[in-house]
Amino acid sequence: MKRSLTSAALLTTVALAAGVMPAAAQDFPTGDVAITLWTKEGEADGSFQYVQKLATDYSAVHPNVTITVVNKAVEVLREDFLTSSLAGNAPELLWTVADHVGPFTASNTIMPLNDVVDSAAYLPNSIAAVTAADQLWGVPISYGNHLMLFWNKDMVPEWPADSAALIEAAKANTDAAAGDYGLVFNQTESFWLVPFLGGFGGSVFAEDGITPSLNTEAMVNALTFLHSLKYAEGVTPAEADYDVADGLFKSGKAAMIINGDWTVGAYADAFGDKLGLGPLPPLVGGDFPQPYTAGSFYMVSKAVADDADKLAVIKDFMAWSTAKDQQVAMVETLRRLPTNNEAIADPIVTGDPFLAVSAEAVVHGIPQPTNLEMRCIFDSMTAGVRNLFASADADPAAIAATMQAGAEAGVAPGGECGPA
Repeated sequence: MKRSLTSAALLTTVALAAGVMPAAAQDFPTGDVAITLWTKEGEADGSFQYVQKLATDYSAVHPNVTITVVNKAVEVLREDFLTSSLAGNAPELLWTVADHVGPFTASNTIMPLNDVVDSAAYLPNSIAAVTAADQLWGVPISYGNHLMLFWNKDMVPEWPADSAALIEAAKANTDAAAGDYGLVFNQTESFWLVPFLGGFGGSVFAEDGITPSLNTEAMVNALTFLHSLKYAEGVTPAEADYDVADGLFKSGKAAMIINGDWTVGAYADAFGDKLGLGPLPPLVGGDFPQPYTAGSFYMVSKAVADDADKLAVIKDFMAWSTAKDQQVAMVETLRRLPTNNEAIADPIVTGDPFLAVSAEAVVHGIPQPTNLEMRCIFDSMTAGVRNLFASADADPAAIAATMQAGAEAGVAPGGECGPA
């Protein structure tokens, strides 16, 4: 006679089928719990569908839990969360970017997670990206967002060993009259300046992490190097924003591009085994460039701290959804680097020729600062970068000084990014 499953055994069977292990009964709420999760992930690349599947799989094992997933663009999410927190109707959970640590901690709208998360389970740099004032403010989901060098192997057979080899390869593939260029990148945003500043030993902040440090020899060297690519070496287009650079590379009109890990999937689909990728080559007279790293992170509304049931569910959901099995599924679905230590060592990453190289490249990066002052740093540097590329006669030293003045004004009391 076939024996029927007990309710506990049935729960475990369903859990295993969904890839979820249920939390210990004594720790998990038995009443209905409703969680709203706002995510920056969208439908175009399937990332929203992935988040929705996580929520659905979790609720299948915990029928008393409902997780409603809502998509919001990054800046809309930030603005709406601050507004809804003031109104007392904020979502319980966020899937967002490290940049939001600054505004959310300044507004006292998210809770610290030191006692909620086992940070040892995650890559140290991913934990550092959401740590401020010795407090952990996020749970890492994916990590990277770092700039790398991509190349078309039909034009550049191998990774340039240093910046001199990079320029040599770029020159060999440049014919401006035909619209062919050796190297392209976004010339309109300071995110593409940051790696070279770090490669020459510089940083955007002084040791206190607040005072701008842009008028330095390292900045002048970084600006001089980038300016030379366009005007002295002549290997870049006269103008190139993100879309122009991306289009030139995809169409075969550019041999190399500096772009982020978020393009690995698209470029792999476009070029197949003809795609080369690697870290930005070390600078002659400097070190490896140091791109900013970031990723996706859970953040928890401070209002949850007073609701034991919701906090227990959120803690369990965050731990489960960033455990090895779910992280491996994320890599399979989205081709993003995981943050779980076991997952990043899995063959799903190490056996993928593109993801493995991306994982090697990310170690040269540094976590992007999350404090409020960073917004004014970016704004001031972006204005400087645009001036740098606008003229063959641009003076890197003068631009560095102007960057510093603009950043100082922004972070001063009463400034856009300073104390009121």
